[in-house]
Amino acid sequence: MKEILRVATAVPRVAVGHVVYNEEKIAEKIREAAEDGVRILVFPECALTGYSCGDLYFQERLQSEAKAALLRLSGIVPENMLVAVGTPLSIDGALYNVAVWLSKDKPVAIVPKAFLPNYREHAERRYFTPASQLKRESVRLGDFTVPCGALLLESEDGVVIGTEICEDLWAPIPPSSRQALSGATVLCNLCACNETVGRRALLRSMITEQSRRTVAAYLFASAGWHESTSDLLYAGYSAIAQNGKMVCENKAYISDGTLLVTDLDMGRTFCDRRVNRTFGEAAAEEKTSYARVFVDGVRLFLDGAPKYLSVSPTPFIPRDPEKRAAACRDIFELQAHALARRLEITGGRLVIGVSGGLDSTLALLVAARSMDILSLPHDNIYALTLPCFGTTDTTRSNAWALMRALGVHAEEIRIAESVKRHFADIGHDPDVHDVTYENSQARERTQVLMDYANRVGAIVLGTGDLSELALGWCTYNADHMSMYGVNAGVPKTLIAPMLETLSEDGRYAHMKDILTAVVNTPVSPELLPPDTDGKIAQRTEDLVGPYRLHDFFIYYAVRYGYEPKKIAALAHLAFAGEFSDEVIHRWLESFYRRFFTQQFKRNCLPDGVKVGSIGFSPRGDLQMPADASSALWLAALSEEE
Repeated sequence: MKEILRVATAVPRVAVGHVVYNEEKIAEKIREAAEDGVRILVFPECALTGYSCGDLYFQERLQSEAKAALLRLSGIVPENMLVAVGTPLSIDGALYNVAVWLSKDKPVAIVPKAFLPNYREHAERRYFTPASQLKRESVRLGDFTVPCGALLLESEDGVVIGTEICEDLWAPIPPSSRQALSGATVLCNLCACNETVGRRALLRSMITEQSRRTVAAYLFASAGWHESTSDLLYAGYSAIAQNGKMVCENKAYISDGTLLVTDLDMGRTFCDRRVNRTFGEAAAEEKTSYARVFVDGVRLFLDGAPKYLSVSPTPFIPRDPEKRAAACRDIFELQAHALARRLEITGGRLVIGVSGGLDSTLALLVAARSMDILSLPHDNIYALTLPCFGTTDTTRSNAWALMRALGVHAEEIRIAESVKRHFADIGHDPDVHDVTYENSQARERTQVLMDYANRVGAIVLGTGDLSELALGWCTYNADHMSMYGVNAGVPKTLIAPMLETLSEDGRYAHMKDILTAVVNTPVSPELLPPDTDGKIAQRTEDLVGPYRLHDFFIYYAVRYGYEPKKIAALAHLAFAGEFSDEVIHRWLESFYRRFFTQQFKRNCLPDGVKVGSIGFSPRGDLQMPADASSALWLAALSEEE
């Protein structure tokens, strides 16, 4: 799988001033990380000596032993690995707080700390000199001439690494911001941040936000609790974030001796930077110059399958129950307020077709909420159930129970006879259950809804969702069309969690059994007659494939533009034990065929509010030619490795 990077932060146990002991502990972590295939490893600030040395920093014995230890440590770094170790380093008679990058058998770069805290409990200027005063571009370490200064490291496979140290992140414009604008995609912070009440939450927020602003991965390692506790306690906090999301962090409140390992999909960073033109324009304006150190012979992306990459099978649905419920409530309010604004302009009345399925249930709930926002009665909603050949007692009873519970103007209009007359008009045999048979019902429903809306002075509210739009699973000029598509930004897999969340809301508690029944009803257009038991015979997922797979494909194909084979590999990780590789491949191929051929439907969509990172509005989100070819994507799926 392409662009997977295994990274780690290590917080070794230290003995303040005991360089040999600290070297042993650092070496243990390097070996442990190397055995696990880690490619980038970051230690805390001054980990080689201990950060809390005070005036011991001035001791020549400490300084010389630290230099020797750096060279010895480089000897245990394996191929295709880079290690950042914090240490004090004397250069031209001044002491600098630096990060030294080690690769196999040699140090490759030295990056001094830019900003030295000298307030409250901090007094670094007593010992160290800021990076701005460094005049040299290289330093001699043993037999090696090592580049030194404001540097970026670049591996043979194009991973670009920026480095900052502790206080640098607190600056109004951190060095990592400029490093990112200069091309760094992995940012590393070697820190020794003492713990105080609330500090952990602040760090988590700063790290996550900096990874978002820089559109990068951010690795943070801070000194642990075996530092001197004369006045301060160091908690050993470690965290790894990417593109504004916390990937993993050290959960123990106070600790050391830890190694935090994860796999990062750097394709996310590369995609977001390509799409985010604001980032590109800011990069073009950046004036700070960073020399690049090309680390020959080092390739950092993994060759095999990721071990620690967390891939959710439902990328649109937060895993954490509280976050999921909060997201569902927020989306519901977005939909309702957007619709309320439209209703303010159009007269406050709407017509909606209610099938008793997921989409129309959510749309009807949104409609009722929008009326509440506008202080309008629910009977301004004209809810029509339009049974025909495939309607079952299950969905019909769901629809009526829902309409009654919400107190809307409810009406049933049977359309079977109208459709039969239409069959006679166009010469279609009603016993032939083909696309004409199905679509005639869908178009008749839409005609009734549109004409009914004209009669009562209302707009027609569409119920189709984002997943159906991606697949083109909607009848052109039927359920494809409305005056406002309230579910247009909501993927199919998110609708059931939204209904479950709403069923716990006090406003809809009396509808819990109804909403549960809707969630448990199979997804179907109900355009073919029921089976002999009167149950749904036509199941959508038997025809277009599982929506869990399709929503996964939508997320990675549209949101990130990933290669088809990478999407298949991610799906293999996410759906292990649920779908075979053969099934994933078959439906991924079907997805690409449908996604390309159905753009003509998306090109004439009605308005509908965007609620997440993906939308298909032809006026903004997806501007794609309807006659584009899917050949390259389908060919990629069939290529041999």
